Amino acid sequence: MKDERVIDIKDVFTGHNRVFVANNSYYPEDFEKAESDGRLAEWDGREWKIIDRTQFNAVTGRYTKLGDAIYATGQDRCSALFYVFLPETGWKCYRLPKGTHTQDHAFTTEWPRIREIESERWLMDASGIFYELPAMSYANCVWGIVPVCRHLRIIPDFCCWNGLLVLAGDQTTPIGDTNPFVGQPQANLWFGKTDDLWKFGKPSGWGGPWWETPVKPRVPSDPFLMTGFTPGCLHISHSGNSSIRFTVETDFQGTGVWYPFTEIKTKKGYGFFNFPSGFSAHWVRIIPHDSCVATAQIFYI
Repeated sequence: MKDERVIDIKDVFTGHNRVFVANNSYYPEDFEKAESDGRLAEWDGREWKIIDRTQFNAVTGRYTKLGDAIYATGQDRCSALFYVFLPETGWKCYRLPKGTHTQDHAFTTEWPRIREIESERWLMDASGIFYELPAMSYANCVWGIVPVCRHLRIIPDFCCWNGLLVLAGDQTTPIGDTNPFVGQPQANLWFGKTDDLWKFGKPSGWGGPWWETPVKPRVPSDPFLMTGFTPGCLHISHSGNSSIRFTVETDFQGTGVWYPFTEIKTKKGYGFFNFPSGFSAHWVRIIPHDSCVATAQIFYI
């Protein structure tokens, strides 16, 4: 009998005359092949269009005078993913650090969400890190994505209620009776203030635009979030022992305007760069000078 997987839709949103869906399928073998049955896809009433083939957990948006962006979050082996749809630009892919690997597998994803928890104040939970999201967009760009905290809670959903932030919980659950240490599920509600999240844990994590990824000369990587994190260390490796140059660019205003910052020249297929103390920008990206299979990861501690 043919082996078929059940496609598990985790989130749906409608807007701009389309239906957007997110599917979180991602299993151990998907890490090796860098692709999965997960999807971010849209339907325009006639046909389906696949935006990306990896794990996606949330897709949502709003319609106000402040903007009509649609957000989608997911992950692959490189980093957490943050997709933004604007009518003028279509989909843009941004990358965020991961605060944990425990939420990579589809079985433990547990529905990371994007929610408006106070008036025009949005929160996003992605790969173990909470972020503030702007309620608006400017000049076809999304500005002001700020990390709040790193956490290891399983939070199926959250909302604002009577002035309180409410987090759903599913902290300890015997999956298929395979955990002999679980007496009973620790699933309950946490009540607090939004500002309490800043006490959960310092924003930190790791990730980058490439993980054994084929790259081409002068083709920039996806932007990777820098603002709000302690300056970290960038590691670059690639196939072969030849020396290859990589230009590191920063977008310090968040407007999509990029400036050269430094250049890394690898030796025996590896190089690194420590960002100086106090340095930050909204986004950072990398441009290779030659074709290769490259890995680029930044660690924020």
